Amino acid sequence: MARQMCWLSMSGADGQKILHLKTEFNKPWRPYTAFSHLSVPDYQIPGGSKGWATYQKLRKAGWELVPSSQEQQSMVKQPLKTA
Repeated sequence: MARQMCWLSMSGADGQKILHLKTEFNKPWRPYTAFSHLSVPDYQIPGGSKGWATYQKLRKAGWELVPSSQEQQSMVKQPLKTA
């Protein structure tokens, strides 16, 4: 089990970041809301981070936080080499 968390944008690099989770290394990142058995309700704070309460719960449980800048770089597709 990967047990990784990352703050990623839902709509491009300039969008609001929400918590994403990865439970298996060979699976893509998915929003925390896709994991009903792991997520907890968000705090009712206007403008608050989506997934902050879940992040706190999973961090205490030993989940790893992957820097979003690192993950976004690995998600950029490399151009194909032409002969």
